[in-house]
Amino acid sequence: MAPADRERDNRVEPRTAPRFRLDQPRPPRRKLLPEYDPEAFGRLSERIARFLGTGRFIVWMTITIIVWVGWNVWAPQALRFDPFPFLFLTLALSLQASYAAPLILLAQNRQDDRDRVNLEQDRKQNERSIADTEYLSREIASLRMNLGEVATRDWIRSELQDLVKELATELAEQRRETRVVFPAEESGGRDVGDR
Repeated sequence: MAPADRERDNRVEPRTAPRFRLDQPRPPRRKLLPEYDPEAFGRLSERIARFLGTGRFIVWMTITIIVWVGWNVWAPQALRFDPFPFLFLTLALSLQASYAAPLILLAQNRQDDRDRVNLEQDRKQNERSIADTEYLSREIASLRMNLGEVATRDWIRSELQDLVKELATELAEQRRETRVVFPAEESGGRDVGDR
């Protein structure tokens, strides 16, 4: 091998940027914003909305407001943190309401989605039930129509009794017709040659 060929084989090709192939998915890109699970956030909002709709929340909110107002009215002047117009209390209640309203709406939207899915499933189940009911009514109607052609026990019994009566009368007639009459019986007990 020539030295030029050896040198060319030992050379390292410079690395180029990897080319993306169309038959393979792209590698995930780094995202600037943090990712969150919308279902987890939705579940949390539903839990908060459920709590906001309970009597326990109203009791705790009432106790908190009473303690807040009582502290800022009757505590020593140096320990009061929100004087009479209670601006900080108003701000806290407004902040709580501004967060509670969207959380409640989000929980309602999720409930609406679940209700819509349940309604669709109920509608499909009702359609299947109606189809099954119609099928069963057609089957019962065909059974009733065919039942007229089926022999019942009472009908068979009456037919057999009629047959037995007919056979009995025919047998009685056959006995009368096939009865062998001897000549002595015809003449009243005398022999025919005795006249």
